[in-house]
Amino acid sequence: MMKFKSNITIFGTLLLFLSCATNPFTGKKTMALVSNSQLFPTAFQQYDQFLSENKVVKGTSDAKMITRVGHRIAVAAERWLDANGKQGYLNDYKWDYNLVDDKTVNAWAMPGGKVVFYTGILPIADGETGVAVIMGHEVAHALANHGQQRMSAGLIQQGLAVAGNIAITDEKSRNAFNQYYGIGSTVGVMLPFSRAHETEADKIGLILMAIAGYNPDEAAQLWKRMKANSGGQAPPEFLSTHPSNDRRIENLTALVPMAKAEAKKFGVTSFRD
Repeated sequence: MMKFKSNITIFGTLLLFLSCATNPFTGKKTMALVSNSQLFPTAFQQYDQFLSENKVVKGTSDAKMITRVGHRIAVAAERWLDANGKQGYLNDYKWDYNLVDDKTVNAWAMPGGKVVFYTGILPIADGETGVAVIMGHEVAHALANHGQQRMSAGLIQQGLAVAGNIAITDEKSRNAFNQYYGIGSTVGVMLPFSRAHETEADKIGLILMAIAGYNPDEAAQLWKRMKANSGGQAPPEFLSTHPSNDRRIENLTALVPMAKAEAKKFGVTSFRD
């Protein structure tokens, strides 16, 4: 059993060493078992399919606002990346922002820059600056390749599960492994991994919205509205893919001076109403 664990550790370390990318915002190495050249075309196809199967809102003031804010955030991202030696980073991104008629309180981004807002989140956004908070966060997920990292982590999780089932021949021990590995790898690794992505996207998004001319003070206010909308109904943080509302509010409030300082580097010293 010890030999098996040692082999798995060596295999996992080698796999990560050979399959890494660099997060342009943090400089940290990230998992990249699936390349963007593989991931982006699939994401674009899935995005187009989603739009074809849902009611996309076109031509309204809200739809135009989503596109306008998305464009400003993407321009801010390019300005930041160019200024920090990452010219050309966005060459393969194909930005698209759509509003979908759906009461779900949500927005999301796919790898490569494909963003969807549901109409259900607009009352909580409560205006263009609130939309910029959400847009910055979603664009940050795409920029930091969080989808690529989640897919890579999922592949490793599945691969280790298969390896364990092959290596453990005793049925009772194998059943115990599957039970504890499933719970342990999810609660102890995958969920914290997801929460870390959310926190990272909050920080990057705050910087981008500020550079785009939107007041980052609004971010904490948005999450206060999110908290009120949830009615306090949320799983314990350690069982969630997202940090708690209170933690996000606290983190975002603390990060505002940093975001404003970054925006000032780009000549942004005042913000849109």
